[in-house]
Amino acid sequence: MRYYLEGSTLFIRGSFRAASTGFSGGIRSIPTLFNHTVSPGWNHADPGKELDLVTRAAGIDPDAFGLLTAVPMQQACVLQYDCVTVFITAGIRREPPETAGTINIIVTSSEGMEDAALLETIMVATEAKAEALAGLGLPLTGTPTDAVIAASEGETRHRSAGRATEIGKRVRDAVLRGIPEALRRHDAGAQSNRFAFFAYSRFEGGHWVEWTPGQECPYYPCHFKGQACDFCYCPFYPCKDERLGQWVESAHGGRIWNCASCTMIHEPAVAAYFRKFPGASRQELLQVSERSKRKD
Repeated sequence: MRYYLEGSTLFIRGSFRAASTGFSGGIRSIPTLFNHTVSPGWNHADPGKELDLVTRAAGIDPDAFGLLTAVPMQQACVLQYDCVTVFITAGIRREPPETAGTINIIVTSSEGMEDAALLETIMVATEAKAEALAGLGLPLTGTPTDAVIAASEGETRHRSAGRATEIGKRVRDAVLRGIPEALRRHDAGAQSNRFAFFAYSRFEGGHWVEWTPGQECPYYPCHFKGQACDFCYCPFYPCKDERLGQWVESAHGGRIWNCASCTMIHEPAVAAYFRKFPGASRQELLQVSERSKRKD
C-alpha cells in the first residue's frame, strides 16, 4: 500500500480486498481507494460523476472505491497502529448538528481479512465514531452523509475483526484518537500542506504520538546526516521487498516486516522526486536512488 495527496484528493493505492458504504460501494477486489474534497457549491445530485472525474483526472483505473467530503484533505488525520492504518476527515456544522457535515473513515490493514471481517471492521469503526462523538458531548452518532471503507492486503489471516479481536481493538483505538483530532483541525481551519500523522508507540506503556517533519525532531538524524525527513514513516510499509527489508519474528509471535536498515525514502533525491511525483512506484524510486548514488 502507498498513499499520497494529489491536489484535493487522498489516494491509497494497493491490491485490496475491500468493502465500502460509499456511493457505488460494495465488496470486491480493487486497486484504489480515495477520499476527495469537492469544490464549494458542489451539486450533490450526481456523486457518481464526481467520483468518475477524480479517477479520470488522475489517470487511474475507474474501478475504485471513493468517498466525497467538503473537508479540505489537508485537514485529514492518518493513524498507524501496527498493521492498521486509518484515514479520517471530519467536519460538523453545529447548527443544527444532526443534519449537516460529513465524517469519512478509511481503514486499511496490511494483514488480510475475509469479507466478514471487513464488514465487522466497518461496524467497529462506526461504533468507535459514535463513542468518540459522545465523548465530545455532541448530540449525534454521525451525520447523514458519513461513509466507511475497510480494506486489506496480503494473505487472509483474520476471519473476524470484532472489537474483542486484536485487529478490532487497533481499529477502535485509532478511530477514538482520530475523530476528535480531525474535528479539532477542521474547526480550527488548520492550514497545512500535509495531513496530520499519528503512530501508536509502545514506549513507556503505550500511547499515540503525533509526528512532525523537520530537523527539530529529537531523534534527528535517526539514519544519516543530511537525511530528508519528509516521509518519516514510509508510505510503502510493509513493502515486502527483500532488497529493502526482511521478515523477523515478533515478540508476540508471528512475523513482522523489519526495514530498519532501509534508508531509501530518506535520501534527499528520492524524497524530492516522490514529493514531485507522489504516484511514483517503489521500483521508480529505487531507480532514482541508484542514479543518485552513481552521481555521487
